[in-house]
Formats: sequence, structure tokens, C-alpha cells
Amino acid sequence: MSRARPRRRHPRSDRGSALVEVTWLGILLLVPMLWIVLSVFEVQRGAFGVGAAARSAARAYALAPTDAEGARQADLVARQALADQGLGEAPLEVRVTCTPYPSDCHSGTSVITVRIESRVDLPLMPEVLGGQAPTFALDATHTVPIGQYQEVTGAAAE
Repeated sequence: MSRARPRRRHPRSDRGSALVEVTWLGILLLVPMLWIVLSVFEVQRGAFGVGAAARSAARAYALAPTDAEGARQADLVARQALADQGLGEAPLEVRVTCTPYPSDCHSGTSVITVRIESRVDLPLMPEVLGGQAPTFALDATHTVPIGQYQEVTGAAAE
């Protein structure tokens, strides 16, 4: 009886699979890293904008002749500061507080504090994945003292 030789099984070659694995792994890791980097840049841009808006709004409020005009000027310059950073459509809330004279911020020795609140939308997050795009809340404050000595207009010269 002749015995048939058993067939040799050749192991499957793994040749070329490392390239495929590295490619897929690279894609799977690169996409989230790209999103993280872009999100960090967007938040940093928003932080610069909100900080500049707080400084500008506080100075505009302090330089205005009245509290009503100061509130109007503070809102205008805060919006402009955000627009300068490319965040013109971002929501904005400007709050002004004064100590020790809450009803008259332009009195001598008063300290004006402006708080700006806004938010930025994180990029590349489609609404299909779960409703609204994720946002990052930002805020900044800036304090400006009013000098003790102020110009009095219309006073008679002695």
C-alpha cells in the first residue's frame, strides 16, 4: 500500500500586513489628535478674545462721562474685541460692578470691575453625532480704579 504523503500546510504569510496595521492605527489615532489640537487652538483664541474684551470694556467704561454711556461703550468695544479674534458671532454678556459706590461708578475712589462671559464652539463635531456641537465656556474680569482727583467742567476759575 502506498501511503500518500500528507500535504504540508504552508502558514499564511503575514507579509505586508504590518503596513496595513500601521496605516489603520495611524488614521485611528490621527483623527482624534487633530480634533484635540484644533479644539485647543479654538479655546485659546476665545480666551485671548475674552481677555482683550474685558480689558477694553473696563477702560471704555471708566473713560465714559456717565454710567449709561459707559455701559453702551463697554458692550461695543467688547463685541469689537471678540470680532478681532474672529469670534464676532459668539454670545457675549458684559457685567459691570462698582465698589464702594454701586450706583455711581464714576465717583472718586470708585473701582470698576467688568466681567465678560462668552463661549466657543469646538470644531469638527457634526450635529449628527449627538445633538448640539460641544461648547467651551469662557470668562474674564478686569478691574479699573477711578482716580480720586477728577476734572470738574464748568467750575469758575479763581
